Amino acid sequence: MKENIIQDKSFKFALQIINLYKNLIEIKKEYVLSKQVLRSGTSIGLNIEESIGGQSKNDFLAKISIAYKEARETMYWLKLLKESKYINEIEFNNLFNDLDEILKILGKIQITLRNP
Repeated sequence: MKENIIQDKSFKFALQIINLYKNLIEIKKEYVLSKQVLRSGTSIGLNIEESIGGQSKNDFLAKISIAYKEARETMYWLKLLKESKYINEIEFNNLFNDLDEILKILGKIQITLRNP
């Protein structure tokens, strides 16, 4: 099976988000922001998976665009978690760097599809 970099990166990122969620609810007792970041952070990979099964180029692009929007939303929640001191600078930077890489890849995919 051919390696799909964005599929692999988004899956690994989702696992990181799940671990963050577990830490936030078990240790920090934070239930609202943690649920939001869990939903958006795992939705990135889900939409990438759905794009792979897309029925057309437009369907593929639509799902990639949703994945990009979910990644942007996740970035917002991570910034809030950092600024509200639920995660520290190191935790934030690790997640931010991985997410930034995902955003760049998704952005390039969208540009390529829109401007062949």
